[in-house]
Amino acid sequence: LVPDSELGTTAPSLRFSKTCLKNVFSVILLFIYLLLMAVAVFLVYQTISDFREKLKHPVMSVSYKEVSLYDAPGKSGNKQNGCKHHYYDHIPPLINPGQPGDIKCTTQRINYTDPFTNQTMKYALVVQGPRDVKKKELVFLQFHLNGTDQDFSAIDYLLFSSFQEFINSPEKAEFMKDCESSYSSWKFSGGFRTWVKMSLVKTKEEDGSETVEFKQETSVVNYIDQRTKPRSDQLFFVVFEWKDPFIQTVQDIITANPWNMIALLCGIFLALFKAADFAKLSVKWMIKIRKRHLKRSRQVMNHIS
Repeated sequence: LVPDSELGTTAPSLRFSKTCLKNVFSVILLFIYLLLMAVAVFLVYQTISDFREKLKHPVMSVSYKEVSLYDAPGKSGNKQNGCKHHYYDHIPPLINPGQPGDIKCTTQRINYTDPFTNQTMKYALVVQGPRDVKKKELVFLQFHLNGTDQDFSAIDYLLFSSFQEFINSPEKAEFMKDCESSYSSWKFSGGFRTWVKMSLVKTKEEDGSETVEFKQETSVVNYIDQRTKPRSDQLFFVVFEWKDPFIQTVQDIITANPWNMIALLCGIFLALFKAADFAKLSVKWMIKIRKRHLKRSRQVMNHIS
C-alpha cells in the first residue's frame, strides 16, 4: 500500500514531465517552421533571380520546315551566253561553247547606281532560280568575257530570296540597290564550272521582322576548252541548285515562363500561410498548457495548505 502523501507527490511530477515534453516538442516544431520559412524565402529569391536571368539571355531555337517547292530566288550577274533549266542533276553536253545559245530562263536586265557611292552605274542580269527541289531542278548558266584589264577574271553575283518580289517591285533599280547593300556577293571564276548548292536560313528578330540569308556549298570542276581556234575570251559556267527541301528558321526563345513562376510562388506562399497557422496554433496550445499547468499547481498548493 502506498500512502496518500506519496500518491499526491507522484501524480504532479508525472503531469509536470508530460507538460515539459509537450513544451519541448512545441518549441522544436516552432524552430522547424522558422527553418521552412527561411527555405521558402530563399526559393522565392532564387526563382525571381532565375526568371530575370532568363529574360536577359534568351535561348536560340533552330527548326526546319520541309517544302516541296521553293519561292524561286533571284540571281544577279552579267554577260550571259546561255541559260537553261534541267532536272535530276543531268546537264547535257555543251553545244558551241562560247557562242550565244538558248536562253530558256526568265530574265530581266537592269541598270542601277552603286548603293555605296551613288555615282557608279552598274549593270545586272537578274535570273529566276530553280523551284522544284523534289525533282532536283537546277539552272545552268553560261557567260563569256571578251577581255579584261584585271589580273584575274571573275563574275560577281548575289542571291535574293524571291524573284517574284523583284518582278512586282515598281522600282526595280531601288530593289537591286537594297539587295546589294543587304546581301553578300560572291564570285565564280572563268574556265571552271562552279556548282552552287543553296540552302535558306530565315531569322526572326525581336521586333517581329524576318531576315533571309543564303548558305552555299560550292564545288569547282575544270573546263576543258576544246575549241580549235585560240580564243582570248574567258568562259564561265555556273550551276544553281537547292541543297535540300528544308528551310532553317532561327529565332530567340525566352524560356522563362511567368506562369510557372507564379504557380511556384503561390505554392510557396500557401505553404508559408499554412505553416504560420500551424505555428500560431502551436503557440496558443503552449500558452494553454502553461496556464493549465499553473492552475493545477495552484490547486495542489491550495490542497496542501
